[in-house]
Amino acid sequence: MRLIKRVILFFVAFMAFSVLTNCSKKDKTLKIAISHISNSPDKNNYIKWLRSFAPEAELFVMNKMSDDSMIMVFGKCHGLLLTGGEDIYPKWYGQEQDTSKCGSFNMKRDTLEFYLLKTGIKRKMPLLGVCRGHQLINVAMGGTLYVDLPSDINSNVNHRIEDWQNCYHDVQIYDNGLLGKISKIDIGEVNSNHHQAVNRLAEGLRVHAIANDGVIESIGWTDTINKPFMLGVQWHPERMDTTSALSTPIIRKFIDEATKYKERPLWKRL
Repeated sequence: MRLIKRVILFFVAFMAFSVLTNCSKKDKTLKIAISHISNSPDKNNYIKWLRSFAPEAELFVMNKMSDDSMIMVFGKCHGLLLTGGEDIYPKWYGQEQDTSKCGSFNMKRDTLEFYLLKTGIKRKMPLLGVCRGHQLINVAMGGTLYVDLPSDINSNVNHRIEDWQNCYHDVQIYDNGLLGKISKIDIGEVNSNHHQAVNRLAEGLRVHAIANDGVIESIGWTDTINKPFMLGVQWHPERMDTTSALSTPIIRKFIDEATKYKERPLWKRL
């Protein structure tokens, strides 16, 4: 009887190992999830940015799918890009009374991106947040936002102007942080088009860069050794010149981390 049980257990373990091994072997193409875009893929800056540095990757736009398809496809992805866009509904960070100071909302999008982010963290997936995506990381982890920078802080830095394509300012980068190691610079110029920003930093996160007025411009894990790659940036690197140290090195690092994630056995992602 004991021998039979051992044979059965061995068979089950062997089949499980075979499934995981075969899945890993079949999973040869890099797959990147893009949380949300509002225009057509052929005109989207995030997609162009990714394709410039990972032309063979499969890109999946999560908000263009049904819920069932999104969940299934996301389970096969190797990295998540959280994109910019509408304000996050302030109820998520305990300031619903300040909705009059906000712009437009998309609560369906909020729900989708909180799911993607939290699931991605559980799966130890590389994560990159841009503008709203940077803010979403902080809110999802328990932090708060400045609801409206012009009315919440006294600043001489233009974070948003009507001619947003010509809105730039400097950021100071901490050389001992992830962004400093990626960019290899301590001061750089970024584009800017936002009226909200990280206020109270969530526990477990650290600041990688600030604007000259103290506004937080980049965040990531405090513990970078035992956590997967995660970086949030307040600017829009997908719209910046490819020669910028605060654009190209970021996307290359993200793709590199996603590629490493793809090559891991499935059991190491759980």
